[in-house]
Amino acid sequence: MAATKTASVNVRIDQTIKIQAEAILEKIGLPRAVAIDAFYRQIIIHGGIPFSLTIPSAKTPSYDDMSEKEFNHMMETGLAQAKADDSFDMDEVFDELESGLKT
Repeated sequence: MAATKTASVNVRIDQTIKIQAEAILEKIGLPRAVAIDAFYRQIIIHGGIPFSLTIPSAKTPSYDDMSEKEFNHMMETGLAQAKADDSFDMDEVFDELESGLKT
């Protein structure tokens, strides 16, 4: 059986980022080398970075970020849209999403 050739990757990274990422990897039981190997393999499979490298134009608000007034307004708007039948059929939405993934 032939020996597998390996190569080293040396990088400099912010210490805080390293600590935070490695704490997560430890929680899920994934060694750092395996995570880096998986990332490199995904780069090959995708022919580039396997995720979007964009700056979001606006943060999607979450319940924790809203005041009670903002949350109530959002819920009232949604209820009004539902009552006015200003919505899309769920099956049609998922069919459209799935067709977009196939192209």
